[in-house]
Amino acid sequence: MMILYTMKKQNAKYALGIAWFILSLFISNLNDILMKHLGSNLHPTQVAFMRFLFGTLSLLPFMLYGGLASFQTSRISIHIVRGLLLFLGISVWCFGLGIVPILSATLLTFTIPFFVLIMAPIFLGEKVKKSLWVATFLGFLGVYFVLNPHAEDFNVFSIVMLISALLFATLDIINKKFVSKESMLSMLFYSALFTTILGALPAYYYWRSMSDIQILLLAVLGAFGNLILYCILKAFAYVRASDVSPYRYLELVVSAFTGFVLFNEAPTMHTIVGAIIIIPSTFYIGYMRMQEKG
Repeated sequence: MMILYTMKKQNAKYALGIAWFILSLFISNLNDILMKHLGSNLHPTQVAFMRFLFGTLSLLPFMLYGGLASFQTSRISIHIVRGLLLFLGISVWCFGLGIVPILSATLLTFTIPFFVLIMAPIFLGEKVKKSLWVATFLGFLGVYFVLNPHAEDFNVFSIVMLISALLFATLDIINKKFVSKESMLSMLFYSALFTTILGALPAYYYWRSMSDIQILLLAVLGAFGNLILYCILKAFAYVRASDVSPYRYLELVVSAFTGFVLFNEAPTMHTIVGAIIIIPSTFYIGYMRMQEKG
């Protein structure tokens, strides 16, 4: 009886953890939709600035609730660097969403582990197995198919999505090397704060007047940006990172559906071929890295 109860409890925890993670994927997709919509009328730097302004404001009550201890940090310079990378990454990402379909954009986020793996030996001193290098090469081959540079309607600026992925991968490297001792709330707050400060001047230069609806959507964008990480952390409170890894690919299905329904974006054969190459490559890299840590 006790064994049965324990199994039911474990299954409930697993289901709850997966539910939180899947919720984070839906919110992430919604944020992409909002950025694609807002970026069609506002400059990407303005969208990025407003997103992190509202992100900072949404975190401030939690920081105040935690008292002065919440604001203590010994890594201001690192947070400034992270803020700069975040501002550039989100601005470029928002710009790219106006060029490539949402499904292609989501697929290109799967290149972040490729860039992290390339930088890990240089900045983290990690050893990388030959099989992982092969998987990375194959992954970038998939990227070639997704971008399809030989197509007549190819837009050279779609490559900026890879630049965005590289910036986010650099953030991952910095997080692993420098910010592991910081509290998650502190990391979130100072990243959003310095991203807002650093983005103020570029946003001012390209500023366009906003409607009340646009301001509301930007507020949602900022709050949801923090909510994504909250959902992921809640998921990890119940399950291991390796448990949620297979569900990461559900975002591709959601992106394909919303891209088709909202923006009339049907996946091309090149995108499908690229996905067939990229998905197993990222899955293999994630699995092998988990095995190394385990």
